[in-house]
Amino acid sequence: MSRKAISYIAAVLIAGLSLLAYELAGFHTHHLVRFLVFFGITVGASGLKVRLPGLESTISVNFLFVLAAVAQLSLPEVLAAGVMGAVVQCHWRAQKRPTWLQTTFSAAGGALAFSAAYASYHWRLLDNADVGIIGRLMVASMTLFVGNTSLIATVVALSENDSPWAVWKQSYAWCLPSYLGGAWLVAAMTYISQWLGWFAALAILPVTYIIYRSYRVYVGRLEAEKHHVEQLAALHLRTIEALALAIDAKDHTTHDHLRRVQVYALETAKELGLTLEEMQALQAASLLHDIGKLAVPEHIISKPGKLTPEEFDKMKIHPVVGAEILERVEFPYAVAPIVRSHHEKWNGTGYPDGLKGEEIPIGARILSAVDCLDALASDRQYRRALPLDEAMQVVLNESGIAFDPRVIEVLARRYREFEQMAHTTDAVKGLGTLSTGIRVERGDAPAAGFETAATPVTQGLCLSLNDPALDDPVAGIAAAHHEVQSLYELAQAVGDSLYLSDTLSLLATRIKRLAPYDSLVLYLVRGQVLQPAYVTGEDARLFSSLAIPMGEGLSGWVAENRKPIVNGNPSAEPGYLQNPGAFSRLKSALAIPLEEGDSVIGVLALYHSGRDAYSRDHLRVLQAVRGKLTAAIENSLKRDPAAAVSNVDELTSLPNA
Repeated sequence: MSRKAISYIAAVLIAGLSLLAYELAGFHTHHLVRFLVFFGITVGASGLKVRLPGLESTISVNFLFVLAAVAQLSLPEVLAAGVMGAVVQCHWRAQKRPTWLQTTFSAAGGALAFSAAYASYHWRLLDNADVGIIGRLMVASMTLFVGNTSLIATVVALSENDSPWAVWKQSYAWCLPSYLGGAWLVAAMTYISQWLGWFAALAILPVTYIIYRSYRVYVGRLEAEKHHVEQLAALHLRTIEALALAIDAKDHTTHDHLRRVQVYALETAKELGLTLEEMQALQAASLLHDIGKLAVPEHIISKPGKLTPEEFDKMKIHPVVGAEILERVEFPYAVAPIVRSHHEKWNGTGYPDGLKGEEIPIGARILSAVDCLDALASDRQYRRALPLDEAMQVVLNESGIAFDPRVIEVLARRYREFEQMAHTTDAVKGLGTLSTGIRVERGDAPAAGFETAATPVTQGLCLSLNDPALDDPVAGIAAAHHEVQSLYELAQAVGDSLYLSDTLSLLATRIKRLAPYDSLVLYLVRGQVLQPAYVTGEDARLFSSLAIPMGEGLSGWVAENRKPIVNGNPSAEPGYLQNPGAFSRLKSALAIPLEEGDSVIGVLALYHSGRDAYSRDHLRVLQAVRGKLTAAIENSLKRDPAAAVSNVDELTSLPNA
C-alpha cells in the first residue's frame, strides 16, 4: 500500500477505536431485553449480505436494524450492536479469510459511521425544522450510507491509486436507493412500535428478507455484466500480448525487455499517482511501444554495431508507425500518443515531433526513462549490459535533459526494488515465444517455383564531405596517389600469388598502410559457422579459437546480411571474451563480407584499439580489394580443399605481422 493509504487507515483506526472505547466505557441500558433483541437481530442480519461488484467488501441488510436502534436506543447500545454486526459481516461465510487489519478497520469505520448517523438523527436543528421521524431517519440513513461507503471507497482508491469518487460511484452508488427505502421501512417499524409496542415491530422481518433477496438478484446481474466485461478485457489483453509476440519475433531481445519495462513503468506510475485509465494506457504501451519496428528492416534491428545516418533515419520511423498501427485498434484509453512520444526528450531534442517538458504525455515520459534504463542494463548486439547501478547513474545524469526529473526521482529511489519485482512477478502472463526457429519439412516448392538468378548485392561509397583532403588540394592529390599505388600493390599481391597463405600474409602487411588495425582476422564459412582461416595481431590466440555461428555477433551478422559494419564493438563476437570481467583494448571493428555469386564464403574483419577508428574511406579500400581476395580464396579452395583446411591450423599459429 502507498504511504497515503497507510496514513489514512491509521487515522481511521485511531479515531474509530478511541470513540468506541470512550462510549462503551460508560455503557448502560434502560431496557435490557429490548437491547438484547436488537443486538441479536442486528448480528443475525449481518449474515444476509451480498458481495459488491469489483470489490472484496460486502453490504448487508443489518443497516436497517442499525437505523432502528438509532431511533430507539442509546449511542453505546447502537455501537455495541452495530460494531459486532460489522465484525460478524466480515467473517460470516467469507470467501477469503479477512486479516486482523481488515476486521479492525471495519469495526473502527463502523463506529464512526454509526456515531455520525446517531448524531444526525438527534440533531437539534431538525427539531426546529419539524421534519418528523421520517425526516430524521432519511438524514440518518444518508449519513450512515455516506459514512460506511466513503470510508471503504477511500481506502480502496488509495491502495489502487484511483479516485475515491470513481470507486464510490462504480461500486457503491447503486446502494443509495436501498438506504433511502430502508429509512421508510424503519419509519414504519418505529410507528408500529409506538402504537403496539416495540416488540410488534419485529413483524417486519419478512420484508427485510425480501430486500435481501432483491439485493442478491440485482447483484447477480451486476456480476454477470462484470464477468462479461472482464472477458472482453481479457480478450483485449490477449490481443495486446499477441502483438507483443509479433514484436518478439522481429527483435529477440524484446521478451525480457517487455516484462521488465512493464513492471518498472507501472510501479513508477503508481508512485506518481496516475489515474486508473492512464495506468491502463501505460500497461498496453509498455508491451507495444516497439511494435513499429515491424516496419524496420531486420538487418538494421539486429545490427551489432553503430547505425549509419541512413539506417538511423529508418529506425526513427518506428514510433510513428507504431502509433499509426495502434490508432486502428481504437483502445478505450490513449495508448497511441504514448507510443508515438516515447523517444521524445524533456529538453525538446527527441523525435519524432520535438516535444518538450510536459508537452510529452506523462505515460511517454515514464516509458522513455524506463526503456532507456532497461536497455542500458541489458545485453545488446553491439555492446554488453552495464551493471544496474551504473545504468541508473547514466539515466540519472540525463534528469532534466532527456528525462522528466519527477520520473527519475522515483526510479533512483526504487529501481532496486523494481528489479526484484521484475524477476519475481509474471508481468506478461502467458507470453511465450513463437516457433521461429523450426524447419518445416513438407512442401516441395512454392507455386511460382524457386528463384534461379541471384539478386546482386552492391555497395557504393563516395569520399566523405568532411574529409580533410577537401580543404587541402595538394594533400588530397598526394593522398589519392598514395591510395592508388597501395591498391595497385594489393591487387598485384592478391593476383600473383598461387597459395592462400602467401596471399593473406601479403594482404595483412600491405592493407595496414591504408586501414590500420591491431588485429586482422579472415573468417571462412564452414557450414553454418565462421572459422578463422588467418589471424594476426593482438589477441591472435583468442581470435583463432573462435567459431562464430552465422547471424551471431559482429562477423556473423555481416555474413548473414551481406552488409559491412563500420566501428562495431569487437566484444560482440561470440566467445571473444567469455569472462564478463575480462578486459580488451580493442574498441572498434571494420568487417566486410566476401561474396562469390549468390553465397558468402567468408568475412574479413579488422579490429582497432581506438574508438570510432574507421571511416567510410577505410571501408572503400577493403571493398576495392574484396573481389580479388574472394577470387584468390575460391581458386585456392578449388585447387586443394584439404590443403586449404590444413592451412587454417598453420596460419592461425603464425606470429603477429
